[in-house]
Amino acid sequence: MIRCVRLATSLAFSFQMYLAMALMALYFTPLAIIDRRFAFQGVHVYCRWVRWTARWMVGLRSEIRGEVPLDEVIVASKHQSFFDIIMLVSVLPRPKFIMKKELRWAPILGWFALRIGCIPVDRGKRGAAVLQMKEDVSKGLALPGQLVIYPQGTRVAPGAKLAYKVGTAVLYRQLGQDCVPAATNAGLFWPRRSIMRKPGLAVLEFLPRIPAGKDQGTFMAGLESVIEAKSNRLMGEAGFRK
Repeated sequence: MIRCVRLATSLAFSFQMYLAMALMALYFTPLAIIDRRFAFQGVHVYCRWVRWTARWMVGLRSEIRGEVPLDEVIVASKHQSFFDIIMLVSVLPRPKFIMKKELRWAPILGWFALRIGCIPVDRGKRGAAVLQMKEDVSKGLALPGQLVIYPQGTRVAPGAKLAYKVGTAVLYRQLGQDCVPAATNAGLFWPRRSIMRKPGLAVLEFLPRIPAGKDQGTFMAGLESVIEAKSNRLMGEAGFRK
């Protein structure tokens, strides 16, 4: 019985989430065409709406810990769920992502992603994409803000292991920016391949920044160590055991 109720509320939550996306797009798209600032306002309003409705519809509370970066930095985040994207975008003032180029054609999401400065890449040609992004930044074409990258390259289920990719270190070196690691336990409550949304406290925590200028090996080892250790602790707080 409890499972049936949770499934019903999860379906209702998902329905209103996509309905809200469509309605907000109708309102914000004309404004965002005129002024890019409204694109940021639109994604912020939407993500905060999702967090709020998740709280009272399915009992999924969310909390941001640590110091939210407001300057131009790389945010290297653990990625377990669509919900950790929602949490990041709800608080970063000018978030932009390196995204799969196929997402450019996603209704609503694709256009707004490009409008806020997300960078579409061919997953098979990441090296060329990184070089192109570096050129855009140096020419002043890329928008300033917080560049979010997922060091493992994709969503990783809680407890699963996947190697950290060197592309994060390449960006860190080429852009010459500080890197702010971020950890999460969001995948425990918003699973990757399930409609079920579980009650509990999803946390996204910004960790102490890694200053620009470290060598690749030191940077990657430190990044993986702090993100994995903190994510494991956050999952442990929520009762997860491997």
